[in-house]
Amino acid sequence: MLMPPSRSMLLHGADAPPPARIPLRAGPLSLVYEAGDLRYIRLGPREVVRRIYTAVRDHNWGTVPAELSDERVEAGADSFAISYTATHRRGPIHFRWHCHLSGAADGTITVAADGVAEAAFRRNRIGLCVLHPDTCAGAAVRAEHSDGLTENGAFPEAIAPHQPFLDLRALAHEVAPGCWAELRFAGDVFEMEDQRNWSDGSFKTYSTPLSLPFPVAVAAGECVSQRVTLRLIGAGAAAAPAAHRARQPVALTIDLTDRQPLPALGLALADDGPLSPHELARLRALRPAHLRGEIDLAAGRWCEQLRQAAAMSVALAAPLELALLLDDAGLPALAAELAGLRLNVVRWLVFPSGGLLSDGAQVRATREALGRLTPGARFGGGTLASFTELNRGRPAPAGLDVVAYSLSPQVHASDLSSLVENLAAQAATVASARRLYPAIPVAVGPVTLRPRLNPAATGPDEGPASGELPPQVDPRQLSLFGAGWTAGSVKYLAQGGAAAVTFYETFGWRGVLERAEGSPLPARFPSTPGAAFPLYHVLAAAAEFAGGEALGARSDDPLRVEALALHREGRVRLIVANLTPEPQTVQIAGLAGRASVRLLDAETAPAACAEPEQFRALMGSPLTAREGRVTLELPPFAVAFVNGGEPA
Repeated sequence: MLMPPSRSMLLHGADAPPPARIPLRAGPLSLVYEAGDLRYIRLGPREVVRRIYTAVRDHNWGTVPAELSDERVEAGADSFAISYTATHRRGPIHFRWHCHLSGAADGTITVAADGVAEAAFRRNRIGLCVLHPDTCAGAAVRAEHSDGLTENGAFPEAIAPHQPFLDLRALAHEVAPGCWAELRFAGDVFEMEDQRNWSDGSFKTYSTPLSLPFPVAVAAGECVSQRVTLRLIGAGAAAAPAAHRARQPVALTIDLTDRQPLPALGLALADDGPLSPHELARLRALRPAHLRGEIDLAAGRWCEQLRQAAAMSVALAAPLELALLLDDAGLPALAAELAGLRLNVVRWLVFPSGGLLSDGAQVRATREALGRLTPGARFGGGTLASFTELNRGRPAPAGLDVVAYSLSPQVHASDLSSLVENLAAQAATVASARRLYPAIPVAVGPVTLRPRLNPAATGPDEGPASGELPPQVDPRQLSLFGAGWTAGSVKYLAQGGAAAVTFYETFGWRGVLERAEGSPLPARFPSTPGAAFPLYHVLAAAAEFAGGEALGARSDDPLRVEALALHREGRVRLIVANLTPEPQTVQIAGLAGRASVRLLDAETAPAACAEPEQFRALMGSPLTAREGRVTLELPPFAVAFVNGGEPA
């Protein structure tokens, strides 16, 4: 008998608890230690550095996680000392670090990592990385190069397609008037990239320079030693502001004057056979604005794929967004097939088969061949991969009715904290795409928790070991965390101005529903057969406001609590997500009148996912505004659906 997911799996997609966060001080700086990393280094309320950590990345840029041992943490009132051993093992990779992290009362923080390869393998990167928060955009920078020369510049405002700073041995940026944060690097030459290209909420300074060949063969016994030192410079560094108080209630403000059209929300089609009437009914409740299918004319199954897409379009009364992977001779055959089908196509996204970027001539040829067969359809392109490829490749806009790219928050890191950090940068990718293509609507998708493809791979992937999940599958798909992350994603993609967004798939372990037969690997993806995933409820709640607006919803601590605010024809709905393993108190300003709340948490989610129709029909518990504020108590990773309150 298949067992439902454990409480921990339901909360955040893993049986092990999230790593503990230990608050630390280094004189005027406050920070957090989490699983070997230093995070959220702040001077008062200002975030100076987002994260300092060691990275081991394989020949395809896969990040190999570390297992810590011999961990010692000594935390004083204004200083700390930490040591541990980090072992990275996956496939042929076996690398071990001995790390020492310290913070002094004068605000100096040092991270030293001494590593050795325990086996021979190939790597693209081994070393320390520093993440600078995206709030640094526009801040003044002094870059010191390996020859000692200094360059003055700034963190880029628009997402930079290529490295903004190269050949670094030190980097300082202005934190506040009269106060600079200086980072010094030893053990290699460092450079910076704009990680917002991949929807990461940061700039990253790393080694080794990408101008050097990779992958590199690492011999057993080879050593790597690196050091990063952070210190504050200037008169403003002497002050010691109050520590950041993470346990205060989160203030959430709804702004009626900040309105963006809610994007058309669709689903990608899962390629796994027909659905039952019961499954179709649950998908219809999501009111998908479109269904995305991929038709690869170089593959032998494209006719079958097209017919399956056509059948699902009719069954769900939703038009199709078709990503067409075009070879040189396939268009006439596709046109002939379409003549016998009455497809309702809202968008054709045209890409070369085996390629990533659209070709203008192919888009024009597709329009000429298929335009009369799918009247009303738009013809566009962009990239099958992330915004990075669009930003670097920049296909010519001529002939494009729509520009598209896909999105995943896990190109560089997979921990819970990083996925939360990477939400806000989704808005920046859309805004940047609109600057590149100012008169063309932007379609984002599919949005998936894990990347669907790896355009940076230098060789074939080895594939999952027996009994392990494919690399495109994340157990957080079935979790409450996945639901909260989805609400944040809708918010920021709307905020950036996306016209259309495709989320996940219709069913299966990358979908919104589980099939009646259940998970193919229940030990690794322990979904309940036939159930909806928690993120289904977020998309269903948003679908009821199709054609409406996303209102401004500002959280004063978005790393703890995020909210999607929806408005249509006088109705308001808030989807408020606790993105942490601790309970959170949320105080909402900007709502008046009567309101009610339905809570999706560890207690209610099993029934809500088994019978989503009943959960969605609940009236909810009444909420009362006091002194202009509504207070919510959110259990760990809970999602609250607040209905009916009018904006004040």
